[in-house]
Amino acid sequence: MLSRFAFLSSRRLLVGAALAAASGLAVAQAISVEPPRDVLQLSASGSVEVQQDLLVLTLATTREGSDAASVQKELRQALDAALQQARADAAPEQMEVRTGDFGLHPRYDKEGAITGWQGRAELVLSGRDFGRITGTAGRIRTLAISRVAFDLSRQARQRVEGQAEAEAIAAFKARAEALARGFGFSGYSLREVSVNSNESSPGPRPRVMAMQAKGAAYEMDAPVPVEAGKSQVMVTISGSVQLR
Repeated sequence: MLSRFAFLSSRRLLVGAALAAASGLAVAQAISVEPPRDVLQLSASGSVEVQQDLLVLTLATTREGSDAASVQKELRQALDAALQQARADAAPEQMEVRTGDFGLHPRYDKEGAITGWQGRAELVLSGRDFGRITGTAGRIRTLAISRVAFDLSRQARQRVEGQAEAEAIAAFKARAEALARGFGFSGYSLREVSVNSNESSPGPRPRVMAMQAKGAAYEMDAPVPVEAGKSQVMVTISGSVQLR
């Protein structure tokens, strides 16, 4: 009898503990899902316009032929000659040299048989010395300019990001203060914020573009005239504040 009584008592204790735990969990869940009150979501931005100081100039050539190996050889020879000229003029940050796309694609007839091959090779010159880049491009005879683009260097972006960020923070604080008073509160405190930065520009503005004729060399005696535009560096502050 004593052992049976002890077993029943233990069972009752276990059931009671389980019920208490479940009840506590339900209370905790009810508390955790209670939505915050007097919380305001908002965002504000700051932007700075800056002159683009990075030129990205792409030179390219195309070749066609019935034999893939011959087309690839011609492309490699044209690219090697351009690289030799470009590397002689290269300078850190002022003009960086790298290869771009290089590939072959088959051409098909109506029956799906390969009738020939077409290939393209690219060389990319980029940097902050516009005169050096355009002058080098003008002296390269085996490739022609196919694309001109402008951007901001890392140094230029970093110089203005701090200014744009300060403007965004000031705008965020001013808007939070105004909205708090507009809703009848005396002020606010920060809950959480996030900071995002991006850059926008009107796009490349080349004055002169030149494409090389298929299989022919291109020669330009003078540097290509180019004109950079401006970029807008924008920082956005978004988050929530507790009205009080």
